[in-house]
Amino acid sequence: MKRSILACLAGLLTWIVVVTVINRVLRLSLPNYTAAEHALQFTLSMKWARLLMAIVTSLAAGAVTGWISPSSRWAPLIVGSVVLAMFVPVYIAIWSKFPEWYHLAFLLPIIPAVLMGALLPPRRNKHLNEA
Repeated sequence: MKRSILACLAGLLTWIVVVTVINRVLRLSLPNYTAAEHALQFTLSMKWARLLMAIVTSLAAGAVTGWISPSSRWAPLIVGSVVLAMFVPVYIAIWSKFPEWYHLAFLLPIIPAVLMGALLPPRRNKHLNEA
């Protein structure tokens, strides 16, 4: 139980750290990204970059969660659900500023990406450990 709680906290922290790092890279590498971010006036390529950032971040959060608590099926689901719950009110508030496809492309993959990320860490092989 403690391991699952630690895995959830680490997964959420990973989500925050990874999204922060990738967002800073976007600010440095895409011209006018910072201004677009403040005005919520993203170009199509910026929108796709942000969607990719969310997927990569969710995969990373799931990977850390799964690495810390590989036997927990609930920990990745909890991490994905918490991230989704944090963003639903934000996306409802900004719904009119972006096309529907963008909101759905951001929100719908969060939980599946975290769950897929949890499958990425290598599982310990009992037969190798016995040898």
